[in-house]
Amino acid sequence: MKRKHEKKRQEMRSGDRGPLPLITPDAAGIDIGSGEHWVAVPEDRDENPVRSFGCFTADLHAMARWLKECGITTVAMESTGVYWIPCYQVLEAHGFEVKLVNARHVKNVPGRKSDVSDCQWLQRLHTYGLLSASFRPENEICVLRSYWRHRDNLVRYASSHILHMQKALTEMNVQLHKVIADITGVTGMRIIRAILEGERDREKLALMRTPGVKSTPEDIAKALEGDYREEHLFVLKQALELYDFYQDQIEACDREIEACLSRFGTKVDLESHPLPPVKKGKKKPKGGPLVDLRAHLYRMTGVDFTQVDGLDVLTVQTIVSETGLSPEAFPTMKHFTSWLALCPDNRITGGKVKSTRTKKAANRAAMAFRIAAQSLANSNTALGGFYRRIRARLGAPKAIVATAHKLARIFYTLWKTGKQYVDLGARHYEERYKDRIVRSMKKRLHDLGYAVTIEPMAEL
Repeated sequence: MKRKHEKKRQEMRSGDRGPLPLITPDAAGIDIGSGEHWVAVPEDRDENPVRSFGCFTADLHAMARWLKECGITTVAMESTGVYWIPCYQVLEAHGFEVKLVNARHVKNVPGRKSDVSDCQWLQRLHTYGLLSASFRPENEICVLRSYWRHRDNLVRYASSHILHMQKALTEMNVQLHKVIADITGVTGMRIIRAILEGERDREKLALMRTPGVKSTPEDIAKALEGDYREEHLFVLKQALELYDFYQDQIEACDREIEACLSRFGTKVDLESHPLPPVKKGKKKPKGGPLVDLRAHLYRMTGVDFTQVDGLDVLTVQTIVSETGLSPEAFPTMKHFTSWLALCPDNRITGGKVKSTRTKKAANRAAMAFRIAAQSLANSNTALGGFYRRIRARLGAPKAIVATAHKLARIFYTLWKTGKQYVDLGARHYEERYKDRIVRSMKKRLHDLGYAVTIEPMAEL
């Protein structure tokens, strides 16, 4: 209690009781809109300190020239949709320091709200140094991120047409999905294309199965007995054509991603330091890009992150394309996990912790860590044992967040130090957990005045 009061007194002494100092006097604020941008500069810089500029490129260059005439060196703007991107890039090209701030963190004061008051409020907060910029990686990573996000969209578009094919087959009572695991696999595509070409002999269609399919030709032939109506075949044909179209677009995007990755610098020479062998039990993810992502990521970062349990090459690519290649952007591990919104967000009032829930944030890297954590539910690894222990005590949602937090800490440590990950196994983790429990119980009994001798029980 005494230490708590001392901490409170230090916080009170460190508070600034005078007027706020001007941290960045040459600051401007911009309220971003879809059709026009409102810009505010200090009142002594121009007769009209608040001006409106259009969204065309010529208007953005005119805005930059006016800001230079006003002696502005730094600009703050809200991250509104995607409308801020052209303005950000033009101002950055003109040499301004641009701060992109979260709109939820700079809510206007209560009262009348307008574009004019918004840009003036941003300018005032930025002048007093009260705004923190959102993280934005270097330009090369932004290019890679754009390609990777676009590829993710293409994959989602293609997956919707898989559902359309599945629906058309079900309406014809062709139960192909009951006898093969994936209708877009080799066997499924052979059968669907043959059906659209006019083949109706169920035995011939069943013989198109590959050796890896577990169902027998008799079962497949039975599932292919259906009502092949013309309207459903037409829907199936168009869905297949659209699926093929998006597969071609994904391949074209993969070629652009490979060209983009080849332009990055090299941290590790693959000839002198070859890739570690693929970890046992890790399979190549289906639907992955044609480019050898694992080799490129190892060459660029100097670490094979796929050695970490739960992290496959697609997950690592998503994380790297969102965070960049430089760990110096996050000074400590706590900064990194806080940016991911995976660490507890302690809300303290009246000296009491009211909430420790994580912050809400739409962070693609954090989502990748969560998906990786969920994949560890049944793995025989140390991280899998950690997940199951937390799940038994707090439930699956909190176990996913806790394991994602641990994965993020491991990722940051490898990223920062360049070391390789070594998994000691679930048994080692369980033994360490058991030792911690035993030490805790012995300490509690010792505090109560008991001397304890522990001997293991004989196995039954």
